[in-house]
Amino acid sequence: MQAVTRGRYFEEFTVGERFVTWGRTITEADIVAFAALTGDYNPLHVDAEFAKKTQFGERIAHGMLGASYAVGLIAALGLTEGTVIAIVNMTWDFTAPIKIGDTIHVDQTVKSMRETKKADRGIIIFEVKLINQRGEVVQKGERVLLVSRRPRQR
Repeated sequence: MQAVTRGRYFEEFTVGERFVTWGRTITEADIVAFAALTGDYNPLHVDAEFAKKTQFGERIAHGMLGASYAVGLIAALGLTEGTVIAIVNMTWDFTAPIKIGDTIHVDQTVKSMRETKKADRGIIIFEVKLINQRGEVVQKGERVLLVSRRPRQR
């Protein structure tokens, strides 16, 4: 029995193709849980009185929390579920704070594609933007994925 894949194969993507996820509202519980999971208890994230005195005026989400949610929101689309082999590289810029109550979503575009030396896979570069409810890009970057090609029929 062959495993069922929901995701697309390399050749089923097109340069310029765009995918937008649904939103996810960031809560205080998200920040507390992320701090506990990672051990990052920087007062900018967990101490309301400290954070009031910063340039942000309030607690903000960990940068990596935003990046992690971006990856999760993309995964929920199922685009490469069962077809992705690996994340080869990821570059990421943190451009604005994510605050408690912000609703974020991802806007992702296929930037480029190339074949590899191995006929069963290809490289896809996605341009990724994490955007809040005000339309501000709060994080952005590129994800380079190694994606399976459609299996040859025997």
